[in-house]
Amino acid sequence: MGEPAGWWGEAEWEWYDLGPFEGGIPGMVRRVRRILDVSQRGLAGLLEVSQSVVARWETGRTSPRASVLHAMVRMAGLRERYVAEDTGEEVEPMRDDGARRHGGSRFPAHVDLRVNGWWAPAGLRSSMELWNWVDRSRVRRDPMVRCRTSRWLRRLERLMWGTPDDHPSLRQLAAEAEHRDERRDELLEQRRRHPAA
Repeated sequence: MGEPAGWWGEAEWEWYDLGPFEGGIPGMVRRVRRILDVSQRGLAGLLEVSQSVVARWETGRTSPRASVLHAMVRMAGLRERYVAEDTGEEVEPMRDDGARRHGGSRFPAHVDLRVNGWWAPAGLRSSMELWNWVDRSRVRRDPMVRCRTSRWLRRLERLMWGTPDDHPSLRQLAAEAEHRDERRDELLEQRRRHPAA
């Protein structure tokens, strides 16, 4: 004979005695509803999804897309926080204004960017063309940005100089290119004043 409906067995009581635990995505959906003081149908209306979708999120059968979860959390006046397990430090998303390639695509997130002077297209036929492009790029503050694709070389560079936290913005890279120009000009001036004997 089966147990009466609503009766808890030993496993259920053991689980209940454990006390509160992290609710994950289903718990966060419920928390957002509680903060906003809305029903499943009300949250569904705010997010323009069906009530059954919200119910599936709350039971853990499915999960909302990251963009929907982000919007839901913001509606409740909350902010996501990601923390590194080993250090306990908060980890922020990568910046949106990080430097991009000339075609507009982003550099791969795992590589480190470096400046190699000012940009000029490949395959120029003369040094005069090259210097014209370099001058144009300097005026437009458009540096030549490169990245290491070799994992071994990238690891070596990171051992020597550390791992950058993020990709710099184009403005920061242009400032680095200008600094390189100033440093080069200083060295040329020193050589002009003190030629090697």
